[in-house]
Amino acid sequence: MRIGELARRTGVSERALRYYEEQGLLTPQRRPSGYRVYGDADVAAVRRIRILLGAGLNTAQILEILPCIIDEDGWLTPDCPELVDALRQQRNRIDEAIGELESTRANLDTIIGADRRAS
Repeated sequence: MRIGELARRTGVSERALRYYEEQGLLTPQRRPSGYRVYGDADVAAVRRIRILLGAGLNTAQILEILPCIIDEDGWLTPDCPELVDALRQQRNRIDEAIGELESTRANLDTIIGADRRAS
């Protein structure tokens, strides 16, 4: 299938698919004309990439861990022991960011509350 069909089947823009290729996440075959040719495995690969992006990983991290991910009936499962540790570290970074955002929100709530008292 060509890139337009992959985009349609995955709901991902052609631009994003080209970006995934630039990052080494997808490796389509090329026809002599230069057209990209994708297979059904690429549809599954794009789904895995989207799930991992949604989990807060960047494309460099995804490139590193993709070989250690097994897709079992729609569930992504880590296959390398070191991957679990890396994912836990990522989750800890997200927890820290959430804590910082909650603190920022509390500060804004205080400022907003002070404005109400002054009115």
